Amino acid sequence: MEKVKVIQERLKTAQSRQKSYTDVRRRELEFEVDDWVYLKVSPMKGVKKFGKKGKLSPYIGPYRISKRVGSVAYELELPQELAIL
Repeated sequence: MEKVKVIQERLKTAQSRQKSYTDVRRRELEFEVDDWVYLKVSPMKGVKKFGKKGKLSPYIGPYRISKRVGSVAYELELPQELAIL
């Protein structure tokens, strides 16, 4: 039972260290209507649908924010070629 308590204390210490490390480096992002943002996409493996390759290939855009849907959700004005059928 004593070993379990030692393990739990060490886990709490490690979690606290990781949380403080993350909190220092995290920045809260908030956008307004009419701001321009890049969209991160996750294409299927091996498919280069957007014609880009390299480090910035998962990002496409910029696109204008047309409406705020929720606290962290936005509606973008996407071009017709990205429309879902």
